[in-house]
Amino acid sequence: MATNELTVTDVRTAQEAWALFDRLPAAPVEEITTGRWRGEELHTGHPMDGVLVASGWYGKQFDGPDHVHPLLFTSGGEVFPIDPRRVPLGLAGRVPLSGVRALRKLLPALAPALRTRKPTARLRAVEYRGVTSAAMVYDHLPIIDHFRRADERTLLGVMDLRGMAEPYFFVLRRDIG
Repeated sequence: MATNELTVTDVRTAQEAWALFDRLPAAPVEEITTGRWRGEELHTGHPMDGVLVASGWYGKQFDGPDHVHPLLFTSGGEVFPIDPRRVPLGLAGRVPLSGVRALRKLLPALAPALRTRKPTARLRAVEYRGVTSAAMVYDHLPIIDHFRRADERTLLGVMDLRGMAEPYFFVLRRDIG
């Protein structure tokens, strides 16, 4: 990408994020089913800004089209998958970040009840905003995360959650090593 073009580090609003997302090329499913991806929030003024980091979110794991862990968390240096059905996603953006940070302190004790070994999402090629690209479809929740490729190791994602008024954007970077 040319230096005068908007990049994921330049985005500050949902409108800028949409402009970048719509310009980026598709991310084929087979190119991203390569293991663990580290997540970063893309702050656009969304009510959920800061919630994932404050909660201990690590990222996502794509081991194959039918073997996806959509929520990896970290606690005590360990990265582990959590079943999204066990997370109160409806409260995201409604609870102050100080409350989310307080709950994160309980993660070591709650982890056994939240963990899963089974994949809880799938990757599919889905047309979204005129481009067919990889999308992560949650098995039990009305969520689809759509991806575009920013570069060979970076994805820009947008969460499509039924009932959410504004888009929630995030970045995934392929873990190396």
